[in-house]
Amino acid sequence: MSSSGRTFFGHPWGLATLFGTEMWERFSWYGLRAILATFLAASPATGGLGMTEETAQAVVGVYGALIYLVALPGGWVADRILGARRSVFWGGFVIMLGHISMAIPVRGPVFIAIGLLLIITGTGLLKPNISVMVGKLYPEGDDGRRDSGFSLFYLGINLGAFFAPLVVGWLAADDRWHLGFGAAAVGMALGLVQYTLGRKQLRGIGDRPGEPLTPAERTNVLRLTLVSVVVVLAVLAAWIASGTFDLDRFTLVVTVVILAVPIVYFLYVLRGPHELTADERSKMKAYIWLFIAAAIFWMIYDLAPSKLLFFAQNNTDLNLLGVPIQAATTQSFNPLFIMIFVPVFAALWLKLGNRVSTPQKFAFALIMVGLSFVVMALAAKLAESGKVSVWWLVLVYLIQVFGELSLSPVGLSVTTKLAPAAFKGQMLGVWFIAVSVGDAVGGQTGRLSSVMSDTTYYLVLAAMAIVAGVALFMFVRKLREMMAEHDTPTMPPIR
Repeated sequence: MSSSGRTFFGHPWGLATLFGTEMWERFSWYGLRAILATFLAASPATGGLGMTEETAQAVVGVYGALIYLVALPGGWVADRILGARRSVFWGGFVIMLGHISMAIPVRGPVFIAIGLLLIITGTGLLKPNISVMVGKLYPEGDDGRRDSGFSLFYLGINLGAFFAPLVVGWLAADDRWHLGFGAAAVGMALGLVQYTLGRKQLRGIGDRPGEPLTPAERTNVLRLTLVSVVVVLAVLAAWIASGTFDLDRFTLVVTVVILAVPIVYFLYVLRGPHELTADERSKMKAYIWLFIAAAIFWMIYDLAPSKLLFFAQNNTDLNLLGVPIQAATTQSFNPLFIMIFVPVFAALWLKLGNRVSTPQKFAFALIMVGLSFVVMALAAKLAESGKVSVWWLVLVYLIQVFGELSLSPVGLSVTTKLAPAAFKGQMLGVWFIAVSVGDAVGGQTGRLSSVMSDTTYYLVLAAMAIVAGVALFMFVRKLREMMAEHDTPTMPPIR
């Protein structure tokens, strides 16, 4: 904390440093996200990579999935090797290098692939650990101020997410793709500058790993890492040499691997030699159903930067209140609505208290995201006769935000509540695996476009979400019994 006694809206001044760092990191992340799919699908004649929209959707899905999946090893690196403070710095630095790689004006996929890999790696280091540092700004027992601090931190996330598509989308217009990527690199660079200048305000917070590796453990980890990298590269090289490698197959394989992660983990927790109590086992089984519901939600919700972005580009009259906009601008609708409705939903959940359970909130979220795709089906049907108003997408994102604010804020809370005592720390990362699974599977749903119309595509996904939501409503009482307890968190979601 600051020795001068300065505060940031009544909070430790270190929060201002972390607020600005995260805002700029999210600017870079959401800026790239707003143009990536359209860049991948753009013709090579216009500087793009010439993928089909279905392949681009799969690539964006796997990219988003890996971003959330690497939060687990990123947290481990901070806990055992670097400490949170250095992990955030080096994570941001690697992210910046990734965006710089993508901004190099050389046509072809090489620098793009390197850039995406660097961004995934860097985000795994930065994203989970900067949130940990926010929590450590406050003494034990100061839960009210901590929750308030996270609310401010969350505002920084959404400010970055709101402005990024506007700025990056405008810069990348007229095939200036690499200029847009460069803007994302500048955003991360500004975040690093702010983080470095404000490091004195963070002295002592996350300086050292909580449980550093012993020299013997370091050797074992290094050996295991090198062997794993060599094996993966050898398998990829053999696959490419066989002549059967292509991006569609690659994204499918990665999706299958990601799907296997939670299955193996839950089997390990439930069937391993952990001597779970009957109560812990019951709570874990309840959590698995909530995990599946969350994955279905994110499968649809995170189609915004791919399927819905293509709809904005191809089927929408991009004119908002008489002002021409870019397709990427539609990606700003979501964070704008989140900033507007977070306080509304926080007040609503406080007023309702224990009368609305976690399973009911999850069920409501699924029905909302399903209804949003019913709206998309109507828009797609109208688009068969010509471009439709952008207000259709405004309505879709509004409905989806109602769903997100019913599911995302309680996700981490219910994860910590239902986790067995032996898995409390590990389980925090499991929530993000639900997002990872949803993103990966959502990317693969683009394959349905080859066998059905867009209208049918949206209706099929809508039906999946609504049926899952209704089923969850039907088993609310049973799930509450399995969970054994319920409370209503007020802290906003952090993504």
